[in-house]
Amino acid sequence: MILRVILSPEDIRKVYIDRPQSIESLLSTLKSKLNIQSDFTLQYEDPEFDHELCNLTTITELPPEKATLKVNCRAPPSDSSQSDVTLDTAVMSSSSDSSIKNGNPGSITASSRSQQWPVSFPIPSFSYDVELRLKRGNEQYAKDGSLLSLSKDVKSEILDKLATAIYSYKAYPSNEEFESVSRALTETHPCLKEPGSATGWYGWKISLKFKMGNFRSKLRDAGCPELTVTSEKCHASDRKKYKVKKPRRSETNFLPDLPAGSSYTALETERKDIQCEMTKKNPDWHVIDAAMEKTFCARRKEIVEDEPTVSEIRRRWPALFTQRQVALEFCRLVSIDLKRTFFEGLDKHLPRLLQLYTKRSNEVPELLNVLKCLDEQSCNQKKRGAVILGLPYYMREKPENVFKVCEPTDNEVDVVQSVKVGILSVSEDTRQDCAFPDDVVNMAVILEGEIVIVDLQDIPNAFVTLFGLLYALNISYPKELRYTFEVIQRIFMNIDGESCSAKVHGLKNQLMR
Repeated sequence: MILRVILSPEDIRKVYIDRPQSIESLLSTLKSKLNIQSDFTLQYEDPEFDHELCNLTTITELPPEKATLKVNCRAPPSDSSQSDVTLDTAVMSSSSDSSIKNGNPGSITASSRSQQWPVSFPIPSFSYDVELRLKRGNEQYAKDGSLLSLSKDVKSEILDKLATAIYSYKAYPSNEEFESVSRALTETHPCLKEPGSATGWYGWKISLKFKMGNFRSKLRDAGCPELTVTSEKCHASDRKKYKVKKPRRSETNFLPDLPAGSSYTALETERKDIQCEMTKKNPDWHVIDAAMEKTFCARRKEIVEDEPTVSEIRRRWPALFTQRQVALEFCRLVSIDLKRTFFEGLDKHLPRLLQLYTKRSNEVPELLNVLKCLDEQSCNQKKRGAVILGLPYYMREKPENVFKVCEPTDNEVDVVQSVKVGILSVSEDTRQDCAFPDDVVNMAVILEGEIVIVDLQDIPNAFVTLFGLLYALNISYPKELRYTFEVIQRIFMNIDGESCSAKVHGLKNQLMR
């Protein structure tokens, strides 16, 4: 069936789908096809009331072949165990995508990227003469299958437009992402297919890779911070090994530009105001939220280029070490709601992962200890904790140096000083055979031998906070749990989900069965 979907007055899409069997199926399909990040409801034009909008409550109300739907995004909750105060990513995604559809992808800079790489890449509009050539070429292709012969200038313009559109999502696309753009180009304009290519777009992919390299060079010469930071040379006198500073985990705003009309001197004043506000007993979070948003580019420049210690970042940016700001910073970095996406992905795979743990529990005794704890109490939050605690063992990793348990009377320094990245549970019950300590007094996140965030609710909330902090502070995943964190990123969060390691890809296949 054909749907006319109204995202906003300026952004109206035509979508082709198979007729859904339920409202939930329809919502899931539209969320995927339109790349909407937040929850939403639907209204439809009811022919019985002169096509006025009505809420869609049952799938039988949907007209059989054609329908006009309006998407109403829900505002995220302000405080819950699964979500924090976040940006309205769905609205930003719609406006960004609309800019590309209208042929203005260049208007989206690195500092304003607001969505992850789309499932279906939107091909931008070209100049009038190129669009006219493509239109006639597509018509001729439909008649007799003949392909369009392009001049060097026309091909160059197409590649320039595509490179600009690609950069509006990320500066360093993967091979799979280049393929998705090339495939989308030949699907949108079939007259551009290549007769000597098995796929019909292989040559376009190679040309796009070279074009993106040239495009990045031009931006680097123009002083783009996101790209100049990767070209800094290591002097012979530097003892520190040179490290390429570029997005490695699909950050959409890895090193944003300085906002127009602002300066680092003014942002330093804002930073000091945040420090002052955080010393108060009851800080004004609205003031802090606005200031943290404004100083994002200065903070990223400091974290990425200077690579300070966690203690130094904590001294200069104390607000960043709160659950509230971890979620907001993650949204600025990756354009995804941290807690909502994490818990949705976790709950989606929860039953299947518990089944896989049960099958492997005979081989891995630690998994058996995790599953035993569910016999006494099997609420959903307990299952979430079991899946997270059991995941390292299932991936054949050793989490002893990451998940720490101590008693309230233990010396804090002795417990955490050797832990680079970890989660600490303070409990009266520290039995080795107990996966879930009883009577938990406190939970905390440890980074570089220091406790940085305390008073976390449980294992799932502690783990998602740690995951967000690793992104916010540009810290690599701990080697002991690199596959566990990759599962969280690529399977649960679906961030760059197509580029899995062989081990994680194997688990992904198991989950899909």
